[in-house]
Formats: sequence, structure tokens, C-alpha cells
Amino acid sequence: MRESAYDDGVSAPFRVLLRVRYGECDAQHIVFNARWGDYVDVAATEYTRAVFGGVDAAAAGMDWRLVRQVLEWRAPARFDDVLEARVRTVAVGTTSFTLATEFVRWPDGAALVTAETVYVAVDPDAGGKRPVPDASRRALEAGAPGQLVDQAGVTPPAAPSQPLPLA
Repeated sequence: MRESAYDDGVSAPFRVLLRVRYGECDAQHIVFNARWGDYVDVAATEYTRAVFGGVDAAAAGMDWRLVRQVLEWRAPARFDDVLEARVRTVAVGTTSFTLATEFVRWPDGAALVTAETVYVAVDPDAGGKRPVPDASRRALEAGAPGQLVDQAGVTPPAAPSQPLPLA
């Protein structure tokens, strides 16, 4: 895995904050190794929602499937830790794209896990691979720098742009 995948010059990566739940930990009281794949999937889903405007094939202009994933563990996470997943597109090929995800403990930034995930664009009806459409390529290359999805509930909510209706 490329060490530079997480420091590619983008000033602010797309970020997702997740809280470790008790059931995600093993007998060693740390996040069970297989759960990290779930966390990568949650982060990638939120990233593609931000990049494509939705997670279904119609919104994205293509469908995709995971074909390769490599994870490297640097330190454990424990129950109730808040994980910050930083996601970037690191490559867009003819029929595939690669996302890099770095997990750090929030808010201290301690490095925990890195993942590199390769997805292939597929025809949703036939199931075979297909070229990444130009609009999808542009969206992936642009990424979603600076956006934050807080599923852990640790950041103050953004003020609504419109007054909320009274019930």
C-alpha cells in the first residue's frame, strides 16, 4: 500500500466520524479485525453519497463492486472510541477506481488502520465490468474535500439554512 495515499495534497479529506460499539469488540477488548471492513464500507458509502449525490446506481451513473481490499493495522481501537475515517480517491482507471481510507482516533489523531479498496464499475443488468463513465470519473477525481459526516454525534450540529417549521 502506498504511504502517500493519505497525504495527496488535498487540504482537507472527506471525513466520517464513527463510534465503536460494544458488540464490535472481541475478547481482547479491542475492535475485532473483521469489523474494520465494515467501517471501510460505511466510510466508502458516505464518500460515494457525497461524491455522486447518492449511493444507488441511478444517482452515481454506474454501479460498482469491491474487487480488492488491503488493510494494515497500526494500533487498536476500543469500545466507545470515536474513529475518524478519512477517505480519498487515489486512482481512477478505465473500469475501476481506488479509495484510500485512513482511520485515526478522534480527536487526538492517533493512527489506527489504513485501507486501500479497489472497486470495479459494472453493468447492473449484465453484471460484467464496464468503463467508468466520464461524469463519474470527474466526480471521483474531484472527491469531497472538507465534508464531514458525524455518525458519532460529537460535533455541534450545523445551523439550519432555513428556519425549522413549528409543529
